[in-house]
Amino acid sequence: MADHQEASLTLPSAPASVPAARAYVTDVLAEWGLGAGAEATDTVRLIVSELATNAVQHTVGRSPTFTVDLRLDHTRRLEIGVTDSHPRWPGRLPAATPQDHGRDHGRGLVIIRSLAAESGGDVFITPTDDGGKTVWIALPWTVAVN
Repeated sequence: MADHQEASLTLPSAPASVPAARAYVTDVLAEWGLGAGAEATDTVRLIVSELATNAVQHTVGRSPTFTVDLRLDHTRRLEIGVTDSHPRWPGRLPAATPQDHGRDHGRGLVIIRSLAAESGGDVFITPTDDGGKTVWIALPWTVAVN
């Protein structure tokens, strides 16, 4: 395995970009040795879908694009990041409550945090030079890399 592998794709902040982001990540993971049918691939696809959806829905007019980054380093850690240029950072969300029943939005970061925790990973946010942010998910990588 190379000491470090990276992949990146910038897409317009539009709903049609969410499936494009998922497809891109699936292709990159396959190149790195994680097949489309693997449970970890499904987890990463769901994480990217939630992060990309957040970037599209919560930055309307403030971030014309978002970027999906994948980094795999020699410590066998996969980092998935979605960057937008909107200055607002996501707040810490409470656990789902009964009054959330029937809502079809607002739980993306809860889902992401749960997936990261179940996989032995973590979630962190870093600022960008343009005043935006990147939401990162770090997960252990247990697959031999191509």
